[in-house]
Amino acid sequence: MNEVTVLEIGREAFFVIMKVVGPLLAIGLGVGLAIALVQAITSVQEMTLVFVPKIIAIFIAIIIFLPFMMRTTIEFGQSLFHRITLLG
Repeated sequence: MNEVTVLEIGREAFFVIMKVVGPLLAIGLGVGLAIALVQAITSVQEMTLVFVPKIIAIFIAIIIFLPFMMRTTIEFGQSLFHRITLLG
């Protein structure tokens, strides 16, 4: 295994992480911005108001995106195992 292969695997791992976590981060960001906008409009500055809707939204997003997340992770793992078998 040379440096190019290691860098390629690292790059692929980074993109898999972004594909798996990206939808959850986007939903958390969207809910946080929406609640911050409502807080700014209504002048309610309660710090704990943001956390419960964010947690609920991310939990629902995990349930919705779990098949995609699992499939992406499994495909990456299988490609790694395939590369390992080619080396041996």
